[in-house]
Amino acid sequence: MWDSLIIEPMVNTLLWLYGLMGNSYVLAILGLTVIINLIVFPLRWQQQKSTAAMQELQPQLKKLQEKFKNEPEELQRRTMELYRQAGVSPLGGCLPTLIQFPILIGLYQTITRSLAASPLKLIELSQYIYHPVPDWLSWLPNATSLIPLNSRFFWLNLARPDPYYILPILVVLTTWIQNKLLTPPSTDPQQATMSRTMQFTMPLFIGYISLTFPSGLSIYWIVANIIGVIQYAAMGKSSLKNFFGTEDGSFSWRGLLSLPIPEETSKARSKTGSSRKKSKKK
Repeated sequence: MWDSLIIEPMVNTLLWLYGLMGNSYVLAILGLTVIINLIVFPLRWQQQKSTAAMQELQPQLKKLQEKFKNEPEELQRRTMELYRQAGVSPLGGCLPTLIQFPILIGLYQTITRSLAASPLKLIELSQYIYHPVPDWLSWLPNATSLIPLNSRFFWLNLARPDPYYILPILVVLTTWIQNKLLTPPSTDPQQATMSRTMQFTMPLFIGYISLTFPSGLSIYWIVANIIGVIQYAAMGKSSLKNFFGTEDGSFSWRGLLSLPIPEETSKARSKTGSSRKKSKKK
């Protein structure tokens, strides 16, 4: 089931893209990344809409927390009622992230199988190639004739980890940027602490495992993160307010690190931003 639904389609698509793109394995990975992101686009769009809706609810959530700070059960009930009225699920942004993990595992197996480095691996790879190809796909390159694939790209052997750790660093950086933009600041201290922990632990975890993964997989992850940021920006929701955690989007080290910003500082920044806007209008 796993091979038929995940590995075989990915292997054959990657081989066809390799042939269509001038026998460039990097371009084939980029093409496969775009295809995968188009497939999961509806889920990712829903995730980003849910994130934006959660951000809009923050002022109302803050009022509820102040009003029922000594009544945790009532606060929870009112909070869930607010989510229901707004049509928002607090877990709505988790599904696309969870779906990416089996895709990541499948892509890892696809890359390691397609870059067969021994006669035994070549025999194993042949078991995943569609033969014969359906008539409606006859215009595609003959996947069998493309093997073995060229796995070299600049200093990289795409079947092995990056020896200079450049790609793992970019994996951490792009994952953190995407998580930062997609995670609205929370008025709940407990939830804010949890979000802050996830914003740092998830990129570091992905970066750590990318130290052992093929560099081709790191390229996929970096490009997928960039596409995610572009999609969020296309919604008009990619804001410096999320990135710096300030009301006017001004730079703040504490906000950048998702640390609480003193209320006085936040108000002062907001007033400064408002006065600047008024002066520009004049």
